[in-house]
Amino acid sequence: MIDTNNPIPLHLQIKNVIANDIKKGVYKEKIPSERDLMDRFSVSRTTVREAVSHLVQDGVLEKIHGKGTFISQTPPVHEWLDSLNSLTETVKRMGMVPGSKLLNNGIIQESTYISELLNVDTVYTIERLRTANSTPIAIERHFYSEEIGLKLAKYDLDTTTIYDLLENHLGLELVEAEQFISCKEISSEDAIHLGVPKGSSVLSVERRITDATGEPIEYYISYFRPDMYVFRIKTKRKK
Repeated sequence: MIDTNNPIPLHLQIKNVIANDIKKGVYKEKIPSERDLMDRFSVSRTTVREAVSHLVQDGVLEKIHGKGTFISQTPPVHEWLDSLNSLTETVKRMGMVPGSKLLNNGIIQESTYISELLNVDTVYTIERLRTANSTPIAIERHFYSEEIGLKLAKYDLDTTTIYDLLENHLGLELVEAEQFISCKEISSEDAIHLGVPKGSSVLSVERRITDATGEPIEYYISYFRPDMYVFRIKTKRKK
């Protein structure tokens, strides 16, 4: 249950309880009504609504007008595009366990296009299969200068978060990213890794990250299973 002496706000405690109940199968299709949740946790309607709103924003729940709040049947991993996050952070935020498997790393022999984007002569790549609760969700390809790539290669790339290494161990500042999302046909080899039929269309993300001076740090290409991943953004109309 919830603890009123816990410094974590009550609505976040309730959110975690409901999320865990969903994972355990306590709720199959929909969650209890606001009144039932208020009675269960002995809190106000406002607190319950805050907890539920967080789960809706995370993609765990969805509200259907006049019917109630249901467990979402959309892809389990939702990434909001209003900030720069690693895939590890995104998967953890969904209450799932992130995983990685190193597929390849080393210097690229022919990389004119990418070397121009990074303003370097030699490009180092790190390719990984990413999972959520052991299910393949994406293939990520990170591209760096040779200097940065060789430093990253000294760490266990199956278990570490690359952006944590860049910021906390290499002292690099990831400030801004320009990102492109499209739909592409996946290669036969990548299809095998992701567990999808050959020739499948997947979500393709290309991103370049720069530091405070505008110097590029990373170029990134990834392919996401559309049945496992969705990108979300909230906007307001300008007047």
